[in-house]
Amino acid sequence: MLIDPTLDQMLAYCAGDPVERVFLEDAARRGHSRFRAVLGDDGLEGLCYFGANVVPSGRGCWEFAGDAASRATRMIIGDEEAVGELWSAAQVVMPRPREVRPRQPVYVLDEAPAPGSSGLRAATFHDLDLLVPACALTHEEELGVDPLERDPVGFRRRTAAQIEEGRSWLWVENGTILFKAEASAWTPSAVQLQQVWVDPEARRMGNATRGFSDLCRLLLEFTPTVCLFVRPENEPALRLYEKIGMRQEGTYRSVLF
Repeated sequence: MLIDPTLDQMLAYCAGDPVERVFLEDAARRGHSRFRAVLGDDGLEGLCYFGANVVPSGRGCWEFAGDAASRATRMIIGDEEAVGELWSAAQVVMPRPREVRPRQPVYVLDEAPAPGSSGLRAATFHDLDLLVPACALTHEEELGVDPLERDPVGFRRRTAAQIEEGRSWLWVENGTILFKAEASAWTPSAVQLQQVWVDPEARRMGNATRGFSDLCRLLLEFTPTVCLFVRPENEPALRLYEKIGMRQEGTYRSVLF
């Protein structure tokens, strides 16, 4: 049965897999998002977030197909099986996607790596003009869309919001970003990172390893797990994450429109 879940129901569900459901828990705690859920005999069996992206989880996700089709969805993303189940039901009533990305590894880290001795720090509003184009390039590299062409005002506002919320970190020397990353979700159990990036002129110099190691060490002082997902063909990123001790736990799937 489809329901509009309560916060307590969602938090109880997300506690069953804090890494796979980190984004759902973060969005639920913020309280400004729309969710639908599949209710079973012992609580929620499936949960789905509806925003610009649709993020399903659990069992019975085919039931979210109607809601997904009724929105201007930019991407369906989440656990491999959940997205597959939703997309199998929704593809007959949704536009043809521009890309489907299966088997995206989810990496986790719960032990601090060796110090990187970088200049990593929290971003401030003084960094905004430097970060906006860098975040836009990262977004385009990852999703194939330039956000500064589609919505420059909104993208700048979202970048500023990440800084204000303490979810943006960078290492800058002489005006060049040697490393940066943002948190896409943060709960008491896990932090999910996104947009890990180094200026092209500063790549292949060990900067990513140093900056990422220091960021993970910092975050693990406040939360037990750091996680992220990555495209399987991004070999430099895979090497980076495995080098600092991350391990794979599960896979994500993305359907991009």
